[in-house]
Amino acid sequence: MEQVRSVLDRTDPAGEIARVVADVSNWGRWGEDDVRGTLNHVTAADRARAAGLVRRGATFSLSLPFDANGPQKGWRRRTNPVHTMLDTGTDAEAGVQGFPHGLGGADDVIAMPLQCSTQWDGLGHIFDHGRAWNGRRAGQVVTSDGDLVTGIETVADQFVGRGVLLDVGRVVGARLGYDDGLPDGFAITVEHLEATIAEQGETSAVGRGDFLLVRTGQLARAKRDGWGEYAGGPAPGLSFTTARWLHEREIAACATDTWGFEVRPNEFDVAFQPLHQVVIPNVGLFLGEMWDLDALAADDAADGVHDFLLTAPPLPVTGAVGSPVNPVAVK
Repeated sequence: MEQVRSVLDRTDPAGEIARVVADVSNWGRWGEDDVRGTLNHVTAADRARAAGLVRRGATFSLSLPFDANGPQKGWRRRTNPVHTMLDTGTDAEAGVQGFPHGLGGADDVIAMPLQCSTQWDGLGHIFDHGRAWNGRRAGQVVTSDGDLVTGIETVADQFVGRGVLLDVGRVVGARLGYDDGLPDGFAITVEHLEATIAEQGETSAVGRGDFLLVRTGQLARAKRDGWGEYAGGPAPGLSFTTARWLHEREIAACATDTWGFEVRPNEFDVAFQPLHQVVIPNVGLFLGEMWDLDALAADDAADGVHDFLLTAPPLPVTGAVGSPVNPVAVK
């Protein structure tokens, strides 16, 4: 298999974005007041069926640790979490906490950007020509008070359903002779997604209401070799040309093991995250980034089953445009 680079006019990002938006826009699909976007594709019946995928009770956390050793380097004031103890065991031993009859305790606080590690992008995170999800004016949605309309708290109970892991890094990487996942700058096209589904088998079929997880293998390299340029640098990722496929499949959300979800550098001569610009404000698609899919992928390869119950609720931070998450896959 050769890497398929679907035809794009790389000199005309604005035109390409406009053409794709015209085909995939979901504005008004679920009413003018909608805040759920593609999460509307998931029904109660879908979640009940997803619960039936649990066979062994095996659980996999898909989150990176939230600590000072994370991938962030300060771009746009994104830092790694700062964890501070307020009360400690040494305070208890010293008897300085003021509690009666020998009681002691520990307490702590954490300060961090909401998108510094494993996280969801909310619908207020990205705008297209000054418009937010469902055609609303960006300035009327997100202000200094936060996201007043589509804050992440509005969908805090919606991220539960059938998860599907496509290990493109393993399947396509092996076919192309990459023994370490997909290389940085590799654009994952529809052909690569379909080839992975075909090789992994029927449990990899992707359809309405599914939570799609795409593994590239980049995070495994970063965990082994150091963060390097992981945060914001070159990376494998989804091609801009997958926008129509993501829309047609009616998935609920999509997450990858990379910092920026889509291929970096982006596929146009001058661009910054054009796939984000299409799918978040226009399709209403929630994106997950920096998910640790390695242990789940290894189990899938051994088990031969690539779907599972996924629970990945965001923290209901009022007005937030994104949220840390500890996704858990249950098989």
